Amino acid sequence: MVRFFLHKLTVTYPDLAALVLRLGFGFMMSVNHGYVKLVHFHEWKTDFTRFMGLSGSLSLSLAIFAELACSILLILGLFTRLALFPLLVAMFVIFQSHNWDFLGEGELATSFLMGYLAILAIGPGRYSLDWLIGERLESKSELSSSV
Repeated sequence: MVRFFLHKLTVTYPDLAALVLRLGFGFMMSVNHGYVKLVHFHEWKTDFTRFMGLSGSLSLSLAIFAELACSILLILGLFTRLALFPLLVAMFVIFQSHNWDFLGEGELATSFLMGYLAILAIGPGRYSLDWLIGERLESKSELSSSV
């Protein structure tokens, strides 16, 4: 057991950490926020936060795109870093709507922001579709350069 905590980290542990972060934050956002907004779209579209002068229904649609579609991409590890940008913007919109209260009403958004920044920093990891696509592209470029 001591060896587990004192052993030098190998590639496997950071990749596993990236997977856990992607799955955890992706599922929490998609199910608890994105899917709920999609189901209640017709009820909430008129009263939803109007961000930067956009209509409530357009703001809600953008939030659903970020919180549901981008979270699914995050879970899959597909276009991971690109998918994080709408999610990061969504967190800043939440901060703005809560008067930049990072620790009170905006505490959950702060947690998501920290998680998304960590994923952005470490990348999708080996257990992702991004990794598989990268491996295939790399092997194709090696084949074409050797011919």
